Amino acid sequence: MIKDIPMSERPREKMAKEGAERLSNQELLAILLRTGTKTESVLQLSQRVLFHYDGLRLLKEATIEELQSIKGIGKAKALELQAALELGRRIYTFQEDERYVIRSPEDVAGYVMEEMRFLTQEHFVILCLNTKNQVIHRQTLFIGSLNSSIVHPRELFKEALRRSAASVICLHNHPSGDPAPSSEDIEVTNRLTECGRILGIDVLDHVIIGDRKFTSLKEKGCM
Repeated sequence: MIKDIPMSERPREKMAKEGAERLSNQELLAILLRTGTKTESVLQLSQRVLFHYDGLRLLKEATIEELQSIKGIGKAKALELQAALELGRRIYTFQEDERYVIRSPEDVAGYVMEEMRFLTQEHFVILCLNTKNQVIHRQTLFIGSLNSSIVHPRELFKEALRRSAASVICLHNHPSGDPAPSSEDIEVTNRLTECGRILGIDVLDHVIIGDRKFTSLKEKGCM
């Protein structure tokens, strides 16, 4: 039985210590099945299931009814196995939607203008980009008047690092509709740019969104 197997060799403990890639098909299946029967361990049951289906080749096509025909596999286990197989199938066939590419301040404005130009409060947003300048994540970090105390580099770069971003673009809106930068806007931008330089994450631009108008602090030479 499973209790007779040394702790370090039990599938769950082995996976936690060495990683899933080090486990055999039998051990991975045993983790999904969780328990065996009164007369055999979960490892023995998983071995019998694999033998019945000639390994993974036929198991991936097994129906719930077919799985339940195996002694020790009830409806709950059959459903869990099918769920795991379907999830693996979806991951294998998954294709990401085409990502938006940023090549210019106009691209930034086009990405957010219709949504942000109507906001009645200032929203500070970051776009995380990969090495191809594709947007991999967008997040509103702060809502309220922009100042150096509320826009903290820690929050911005924590999100960028979490997303493994190669670079970021900052942007915020001016509810007045006038995208002209304030001295506070420029101060915040320079602070974030310097922090990004230290961390190795480029701040490519800071774009201010107005009413159908925008300002790029990069183009204005403010960063």
